[in-house]
Amino acid sequence: MRDFMSKVAVITGAGSGMGRYLAVLLAKSGCDVVICDVNEDTLAGTASMLKNFNVAVSSHLLDVGDEEAIKALPEKVIAQHGKVDLVFNNAGITIDSDFANMPEPDWDKVMDVNLHGVINMTRAFLPYLKDRPEAAVVNTSSIFGMIAVPRQSVYHATKFAVRGFTESLVKEMKGTSVQVHCVHPGHIGTNILTAAKVNRAEGESAPSGLLGRADATHEEQGKAFRENGMHASRAAQVILDGVRKRRSRIFIGMDAKLIDLAQRLTPMHYDKLLPLIFLPLMLFRNKKAIQDLPAEP
Repeated sequence: MRDFMSKVAVITGAGSGMGRYLAVLLAKSGCDVVICDVNEDTLAGTASMLKNFNVAVSSHLLDVGDEEAIKALPEKVIAQHGKVDLVFNNAGITIDSDFANMPEPDWDKVMDVNLHGVINMTRAFLPYLKDRPEAAVVNTSSIFGMIAVPRQSVYHATKFAVRGFTESLVKEMKGTSVQVHCVHPGHIGTNILTAAKVNRAEGESAPSGLLGRADATHEEQGKAFRENGMHASRAAQVILDGVRKRRSRIFIGMDAKLIDLAQRLTPMHYDKLLPLIFLPLMLFRNKKAIQDLPAEP
């Protein structure tokens, strides 16, 4: 896809983080945007940022875990915009819990948002994308779709599955007008950890986490994660560059690239290399927003 001018893009998880800045950067490129999120307040914040650009914007309160709501979305988009050229399946959640103590409804919720939401959005919009001269499906996996750590079994299950689903779709869509991309972000400064539910068994101590100490609160961990990651605007720019260059795998950040390499070199013992990857890169990661973008509300 050469550029985004006069295209129409649908973005889930557009109320914050990478989704918000995908919408902003696409609008800056002359693309009409359809922003979707489950949080009405943050969705309105993104909509206010998009007022700085002369493009058509529609906003939809959407839980991507709701299959019926997804089925109804394409007709709404076509009615408002006349077409759809790009779909960014970006929404995602996690739960901090060991598998043995995770309630089944919590497991199912993450599966519905992170995996079924991606599948159902792709199924709903693919017929419309195939009618366009050039189109793209962009699914967000993770570096946690390449490696695994404790207490994230459900997140890994979804992100490994998104990776497999997307890479199969890449091959199925080869030779058609539809590009398919799998995104593997490294450490991006988003609110995913702050928003994550924490489930610990009685008497279980907190993991040391990012702050390196067990007494750090969930809020402190979330704040550290957000402030020490690559700024979401820069991650969004990497994604859009990858779409322009037709890269089926899009790694965001040197940490993502090195973790992919570590997993290839030592498939069962990459965890021993992770401190050597994460700690130095935290010092050099670009945590500042791209210049000349609207301020967040």
